[in-house]
Amino acid sequence: MLKKTLFLLKEKLFNSFCQTNTFFRCEVPSFVLLFGSGLLASCGGGKQTTVHFIPDTTTVLRNPLNGWVMYLGRNWDENFWQTQGYDTMRVSDTETVKVSDYASTCYIRTSWSSLEPEEGKYTWNDSTARLTKLLKSATDRNMRLAFRIVVDGRDQGQNTPLYVFDAGASYYTDPNDESRKSPYPDDSVFQAKYSRFIEAFAEKFDDSYKVDFIDGYGLGKWGEAHSMVYKDYANKARVFEWVTDLYARCFTKVPLVINYHRLVGANNVTGWGDVAPDSEDLLNSAIQKGYSLRHDAFGMNGYYQEWEKEFVAKWNFKRPVIMEGGWITGAHHRYWIDPTGNYREGHSEDVRKGEYQASAEAHVNMMDFRIGDETASWFHKCFDLVKRFVKEGGYRLYPDEVSYPSELRNHEQATLTHRWNNIGWGYCPTNIPQWNQRYKVAVALLGADEEVEQVFVDTESDLSQIIKGKPVTYEQKVILEDVEPGEYVWAIGIVDTTQGNRIGLQIALQGNLTQSGWAKLGKTTVL
Repeated sequence: MLKKTLFLLKEKLFNSFCQTNTFFRCEVPSFVLLFGSGLLASCGGGKQTTVHFIPDTTTVLRNPLNGWVMYLGRNWDENFWQTQGYDTMRVSDTETVKVSDYASTCYIRTSWSSLEPEEGKYTWNDSTARLTKLLKSATDRNMRLAFRIVVDGRDQGQNTPLYVFDAGASYYTDPNDESRKSPYPDDSVFQAKYSRFIEAFAEKFDDSYKVDFIDGYGLGKWGEAHSMVYKDYANKARVFEWVTDLYARCFTKVPLVINYHRLVGANNVTGWGDVAPDSEDLLNSAIQKGYSLRHDAFGMNGYYQEWEKEFVAKWNFKRPVIMEGGWITGAHHRYWIDPTGNYREGHSEDVRKGEYQASAEAHVNMMDFRIGDETASWFHKCFDLVKRFVKEGGYRLYPDEVSYPSELRNHEQATLTHRWNNIGWGYCPTNIPQWNQRYKVAVALLGADEEVEQVFVDTESDLSQIIKGKPVTYEQKVILEDVEPGEYVWAIGIVDTTQGNRIGLQIALQGNLTQSGWAKLGKTTVL
């Protein structure tokens, strides 16, 4: 008889929820219901109510240092969305999507000369400049920017402005085009001019709400920190410390990254070879200054080898990792000679799968949509992997269980307990110095029209510790201050403590969210 009564009561409450789409509190032995909105509600007796959630695994969370990165061509203009097909990217014979619906960040490798063609004349101050309009086309879509500024002109063009050489900087030339000048990185004139440029660049772009990350090196071939040319190779370490000190001094808000290359700073002309004996020490030096990690050859298995895998494993969940694929499948690279034997000629999807597997192994936070076939093949041939990275890559935080008081009084202590999970293989890097733990778990009391009455920040929460398979539980003691008696709603979220405790990160829940991003838990009464 008792079982039948409980079943009828559960059915009645479930039907009531479906009709009202609200939370409820009950005074019966606990049970669990599954709602279509993704909520599992577990009700218990007394003055505490416990709710359970299942995660949203499909929504693209547009959080910083997380998700897909879309590359911009250095010579593109603001119309590339249409001319390059980025607003009509084919994913099947009958369906197209916008690339910007899947990527949150636009990354551009551009030259110093394109940003400062004449000394003190900065392109970003000219709203009519092609490059300025290109970047604006991305920010108009609420995308963040990311940069690598290239100095060396080999294989590319005149990447350093000519005024630097007119001022007396010594240089070397491109073996294939002697008109292209590149400054020796250990030249004092170059260092003085470059320092002033980076200081001006940071004054404009050291804003983490607009810029996701900066490649904080930029020297060497393609700006990848290898194949360096010095006046005196004995200056290798001094140059490395100078340039990383420069970026770390200028960029205190935007995360910096460096290519964890086995020949970082080395003068090996091909970029291939055995590990240099000082590579790890140099990279660790940059990391100690606040740098995070990227590598430009994921999936290129003769280049990205065991040393790279072992190095990045030491920093997993301590520093975020950004990947870039190594093989250029739509151009001159013979990717089918990869030593794994897994890539077939004419099948760029094989390379995309290899890049994905390497990214999962390295627990990367961000993956790349590069240019040409490196973007098209992700969507045309591997759209399932694009969506899969949204589901399981980077960080996706959510509370799976929250217990809150259903009744409380002003000036009396109440307890809320919440358990947080990460279903992404990466981590939320609140521990990096540029973020400095600014994102925190918080609960809020919502009044009429979802207006926030009070916010309670769990100052001890550390999102960088929430790793996949290792949920973290927080117990918060809160005290209401002079809240009018009546009915309210408890809500939970992740706030930015530097922005007035407004919601700072999206969590992996859908439905039952306020317009500002708070996840509603249920009603409470202030007595």
